[in-house]
Amino acid sequence: MRNTLLRMLAALMCSLAACADVTPVTDFDLEKMAGKWYITGFATNAQWFVNHKAGMKVGTAMLVPTAGGDLDLSYANLNADGTCWRMTHLAKKTDTPGRFTFHSQVWNNDNDMRIVDVLYDEYAVVHTIKTKDGVSEVLNKLYSRTPEASVTLQQKFTQFSLETGILPDNIVILPKNAECPEA
Repeated sequence: MRNTLLRMLAALMCSLAACADVTPVTDFDLEKMAGKWYITGFATNAQWFVNHKAGMKVGTAMLVPTAGGDLDLSYANLNADGTCWRMTHLAKKTDTPGRFTFHSQVWNNDNDMRIVDVLYDEYAVVHTIKTKDGVSEVLNKLYSRTPEASVTLQQKFTQFSLETGILPDNIVILPKNAECPEA
């Protein structure tokens, strides 16, 4: 009975967090977001993550602003067998600086992405609400300009993820990984 109650409470927290108004950082600068980032932290209550988090490692993200103010996102992760997993999205700007939307063809979901904390030459915390078939899930990522995030950044990311309804076991600082060769 207690476990059932805890699961229900966790699900409620997650749904409330998905509806919470997490706002992008003030004075967002798209050009300063440009370049290579390492995805060093990952946090979500989504079942796919719970099933795969043990095998996840640091990956890279290339963020390229477009002339129209959108953001080209290119992700790459080196798999254990030496192959590379890659995914790209064109994140469309919204009326709110630092907030972008895109549809993932790979996962068939709609994404509402917000850069909620950033020090452009060091780190960014990205909060995304993913919606598929009317069900929303929160995904937080810690981007770092280096392959390892400082302990202070890890703590900041963990605290933010807890505040957005992520269960403590579902907040992961990813282990280092070799990089995919340039595509």
